[in-house]
Amino acid sequence: MALIGVQEGSDVELDLRLEAVHEGILVSGTALVEVTGECGRCLDPLAYDQEVDVQELFFYEDAVFSDEEDEEEQRRVEHDLIDLEPVLRDAVVTILPFQPVCREDCQGLCSECGVRLEDEPGHHHEIVDPRWAALADLAKPDRQN
Repeated sequence: MALIGVQEGSDVELDLRLEAVHEGILVSGTALVEVTGECGRCLDPLAYDQEVDVQELFFYEDAVFSDEEDEEEQRRVEHDLIDLEPVLRDAVVTILPFQPVCREDCQGLCSECGVRLEDEPGHHHEIVDPRWAALADLAKPDRQN
């Protein structure tokens, strides 16, 4: 499950310019999307608007590519229509953070009990490595010789 993304069906505000060029249609501009998710440290909800730059050339159907260009990788004008969804999805996904956080200094959750560390400053657990447990008994002051 992804920690962050754009909800399917949410509104996208587009400010695009479509230009006819020799090879096809050049689409450039911005898209404004609402990003939602949760903090990767404390799991608090996140929501913010993100503006994304978009620029893509859609080649006409009869365009011929050289041997060096991969024809399948190029976007095309099909029946006088262009499909902006893959372009917008690619633009948005590449700007999303891998590990979203609510704040840069978010302390997250305790790895032992799950308590939110922001709510309990100084929270800690005494954890003894089981491999050293026998030696820990030697350090007890009430030990009889």
